[in-house]
Amino acid sequence: MSLQIVEKSGEGLSRVYGITVPAVDLNAKLDQRIAEISPKMSLKGFRPGKVPKAHVRRMYGKELMQEVLQETLNETTQKVLDDNKLRPAGQPDLKLESDAEAVIAGKADLAYELAVEVMPDFELADATKLKLKRPVFAPTDKEVDEALADLAKQNRTYGTRTGKTVKAKDGDMLVIDFLGRIDGEAFEGGTASDAQLVLGSGQFIPGFEEQLVGAKPGEEKVVKVTFPDDYQAENLKGKAAEFTVTVKEVKAPKDAELNDEFAKQLGLDTLDALKEAVRTDLGSRYERQSRFKLKRALLDELDKAHTFPLPPRMVEAEFQGIWQQVQADEAREGKAPEDEGKTEDQLQAEYRKIAERRVRLGLVLAEYGRKNDVVVSDQEVTQAMQTEAVNMARQYGMPPQQIYDMLRQNPDAAAQIRAPIYEDKVVDLLFGQAKVTDQKVSKDELLKEDELPEQYGG
Repeated sequence: MSLQIVEKSGEGLSRVYGITVPAVDLNAKLDQRIAEISPKMSLKGFRPGKVPKAHVRRMYGKELMQEVLQETLNETTQKVLDDNKLRPAGQPDLKLESDAEAVIAGKADLAYELAVEVMPDFELADATKLKLKRPVFAPTDKEVDEALADLAKQNRTYGTRTGKTVKAKDGDMLVIDFLGRIDGEAFEGGTASDAQLVLGSGQFIPGFEEQLVGAKPGEEKVVKVTFPDDYQAENLKGKAAEFTVTVKEVKAPKDAELNDEFAKQLGLDTLDALKEAVRTDLGSRYERQSRFKLKRALLDELDKAHTFPLPPRMVEAEFQGIWQQVQADEAREGKAPEDEGKTEDQLQAEYRKIAERRVRLGLVLAEYGRKNDVVVSDQEVTQAMQTEAVNMARQYGMPPQQIYDMLRQNPDAAAQIRAPIYEDKVVDLLFGQAKVTDQKVSKDELLKEDELPEQYGG
């Protein structure tokens, strides 16, 4: 192939090449493709394997040439990268300079411009000289007891209140019938029989449960409420309603007893085994937070230790992703407290610095991984994909296998799952090389949310 490659510019991390592939070479590849498939074709009016090449060209020449062009673009782009020993920092941009129809018709050379941003060259900091503190906290006996008490509350039962003056209290369960009306007319979804309502649970619209505190068995009460403006049913938003409520039964809560029998209900043999499981669960939560804080400290040190030019398009793509999320969050929940009083230009400048930090750290971690031969196996990706499918199945109520098949067939999904596994492997590698000392902290200190370094704003 008489390929012509001309470097048009090479400033900073950007490279632009002009590439020309003669039409004669493209037509030769098309002829070769036709020669390969003609003996295998079976068309009406021709014996199998005897379809004339000229007929194949007339029938499928355009489609086959498009395949040839795509293959040629891939091959020539890779050749430019290999010959110039370039490590692209992202997907190269291709800009066609020829007339597309003329090229497909085999009448014009394929000429295109290849723009690529390359990975910056930089020296990695010596990880063995990094000094990190890992905050640690172990669950206390009191905390385990509190967690067990919460389990007992979650598994509480309700028994009918008895006595001469039974009145519903906050936390009691009522068995009720009710009929709701708006402007005197019953409305759909406003009627129920033998409904169970725990007072103070927030099951019903605001104001409903409070008006039933003090109710007696057999009593009929009229509850007046107004549906919230953001209520899910459009026809009820902001409407005033009256509910005629008949209290049929008042039940008092009774927490489950913490004993071996309770432990067995939860799948464990003894109460001591349940306590140990609770302690282990709390410890795992704190260990995850401890790792998160240690990773944050590592990233802060790596960020301070590395300064080098960043690929502009990579930074812009990261910034756009962040900025779109910021705008979506603001539209849904309002402006974040730390962003109040700042102009859009100020906010964009701050979030662009965050984008630069993310790109810089991403490149640094990738380089540590490359130099230490860190790899993610297909088996690891498959296992992570299966776990993700199970989690998504719970969230969306779909069969796990169906979600797994969807993820497996999506190349982007595999890349998104592989990336955090790779990052965690590199982070673990650096933890092993750095000087890490444990520092005992309080629970509040461990769980406190960290802020970005001061120079990055919000």
